[in-house]
Amino acid sequence: MSLSFPSASTPCALAAYGWDEAWAAEFAPYADRGLLPGRVVRVDRGQCDVMTADGLVRADTAFVTPHDPLRVICTGDWAAVDASGNPRYARTYLPRRTAFVRSTSSQRSEGQILAANVDHAIIAVSLAVELDLGRIERFLALAWESGAQPLVVLTKADLVPDPATLAHLVQDVETTAPGVQVLTVSSHTGEGTDVLAAVVGGGTSVLLGISGAGKSTLANALLGSDVMDVQETRDVDGKGRHTTTTRNLLALPGGGVLIDTPGLRGVGLFDAEAGVGQVFSEIEEYAARCRFHDCAHEAEPGCAVLAAVDAGALPDRRLESYRKLLRENQRIVAKTDARLRAEIRRDWRVKSAEGRANYAAKRGPRG
Repeated sequence: MSLSFPSASTPCALAAYGWDEAWAAEFAPYADRGLLPGRVVRVDRGQCDVMTADGLVRADTAFVTPHDPLRVICTGDWAAVDASGNPRYARTYLPRRTAFVRSTSSQRSEGQILAANVDHAIIAVSLAVELDLGRIERFLALAWESGAQPLVVLTKADLVPDPATLAHLVQDVETTAPGVQVLTVSSHTGEGTDVLAAVVGGGTSVLLGISGAGKSTLANALLGSDVMDVQETRDVDGKGRHTTTTRNLLALPGGGVLIDTPGLRGVGLFDAEAGVGQVFSEIEEYAARCRFHDCAHEAEPGCAVLAAVDAGALPDRRLESYRKLLRENQRIVAKTDARLRAEIRRDWRVKSAEGRANYAAKRGPRG
C-alpha cells in the first residue's frame, strides 16, 4: 500500500481534523522514517483508532504507554503510526498544544488526561436542576489551566420559559465565569445551537459536564444527526446514566472537531493554581491591593479582599469557593512536590506556635 504524507497546503482527509502547517512541520522527522500521521479519535483497551489520510486505522499503543499517566496517548493527540505491518502501532505522538487534566481522586496525586490539543472547552450545565456554581467554577479552573478557551453552555433552556428567570440564571453564571461567554441552548427547539456551531467551527472543542447535562443531545445537534445515544434523566435529581462511555473525536459538518466525553462524577483539580486564579480574577485584582503581599484574606489588617466582601462588592460565596479550590489544589501539588510539602508543614508549625502564643496571652499570667 502506498502511504501519503499530507501537508497543510495539500487538501486531504486530515484537514477536517485540524491538520495545519505547524503540525506538518512537527511531523516532518517522523515522515522521513516512513510513519503515517493521524489524529487519535478514540482510545480503549491498549489500542486506539487513528484517522489518517488513508482512512481510519486501528493501532496498538504498546509503544506509548509510559508509567506517567499524563504521557499516555489520548483522544485528540496527533500520532505517528507505523502502518506497514499487522498489527499496526502508534509509535509516538506530537507535543501537545493543550491538555485537559484532572486528578483521578481527591485522595491521590495522579493526574488523568482527558483530551489533548483542544481550543474550546464547552462546559455543559443543565437548567433542569438548580445551578451548582461551585461545580462550574471547578470545571472552569481545569479548562483555563488546560490552555483552552472555556465556554459555558446552559442546556435545556426550553425548561425555563420565563425570560426574567432565565436572564437571572445567566447573570449568576456570568458572575461566576468572568471573561467567559455564556450561551443558553435548547437542543429541543434549536435555540442557540447555530451560535454554538459558529463558535466551535474553527478548531477542536471538548464537551464536558456531569451525567444528565445534555452533552450527547448537544453533540447530536452540532453533528446534525443522532450519532450519540441519549438516555433519559431522572426527574428526582436531573441526573442521568453515562450515555458516552469513551472519549470520541468527531468532525463537525460545519467545520471544527468535537470531543464528547463521559459524564464526570469527580472533577478534581490537578496543579491548577493558574486556572483557579483566572476563574477568580476579581479576587486576584483585589488581592493585589492588600497591605501585605502574602495576605491570606482571613483576618489581616488592610485586606482589600475582605473589604470588598464587607462592602458587598464581592460575594462571600465566591471567596469561600476560592479558598476551597486553592486548598484542594495545594494538597494535590504537595503530594508530588516535596519542597512545597515542607513549606506547608513549616507554615503549619508557625501558625500552631502563633495560636498557642495567642491563647496564652488571652489567658494571662498564671499563678
